[in-house]
Amino acid sequence: MKTRIIVGLSGLALLLVVVLVLPAMATAILVAAMSVVAVYELLIGTGLLKHVRIFAYCCLMSILVILWSALGMPRPMGTLMTIVFLLALFGELLAAHAELKFRNVCLAIFAGAVLPFLLGALVRLRYLPNGKFYIITAFLLAMVPDTGAYFAGSFFGKHKLCPVISPKKTVEGAIGGAVVTVIAMVLYTLILQKAFHFTQVNYFYAVLYALLGTGASMVGDLAFSVIKRQVKIKDYGKLLPGHGGILDRFDSTTMVAPLVEALLLVIPFALK
Repeated sequence: MKTRIIVGLSGLALLLVVVLVLPAMATAILVAAMSVVAVYELLIGTGLLKHVRIFAYCCLMSILVILWSALGMPRPMGTLMTIVFLLALFGELLAAHAELKFRNVCLAIFAGAVLPFLLGALVRLRYLPNGKFYIITAFLLAMVPDTGAYFAGSFFGKHKLCPVISPKKTVEGAIGGAVVTVIAMVLYTLILQKAFHFTQVNYFYAVLYALLGTGASMVGDLAFSVIKRQVKIKDYGKLLPGHGGILDRFDSTTMVAPLVEALLLVIPFALK
């Protein structure tokens, strides 16, 4: 537990420095590195696809997706890099059709393109006007529900939520996590209004963000837990002592960050 707390606080401090102090490109570089590690964890770490060339294709594609998120490359360029990526994967399928299964190609597409696109929402948020505040929103909605659920479940948990997937999660914990997240989101909106002079704030939207974010956080957490159950591993990696790998720590973020990005485009909860 001590190691987990130290690593967690150190990682959070580093994350805040990169996001709040350094230029936006630093966030893109960090997320690109995270994406490459996530590709490794999903393909090689799980043992689902140990194919060196496909792993290389996925790593390169993940970096390009993050670059696209940061620089907003023209649509033809994004389409071209996607086509080249798919051609490379299906070329491998044709060359090794007896050993390489179609499901493995689908897994590679998810690892190399979809997963980086989801994590890339952090970069796209950072490049928005006042983006550093919005990326904090994504982290808040990804991490607070889990923390709130842990303490609520510890004190009040009686009914298992998903006993096969995650035996420790309870219905009471999930409700507690949602309540804590609503409070945190309302307080964060108040801070933006009073301390950072956001002139247009909507507390109803803030509550909506909290509730939807809690749901997305749980889906991300449980979805990646299902994969671990199926391949019979405890953690995706050992990069973060006490936490596991990137996918163990940022599983919820893969769902929450794109959700925040979409909500900000439709119903922004705070504007300057």
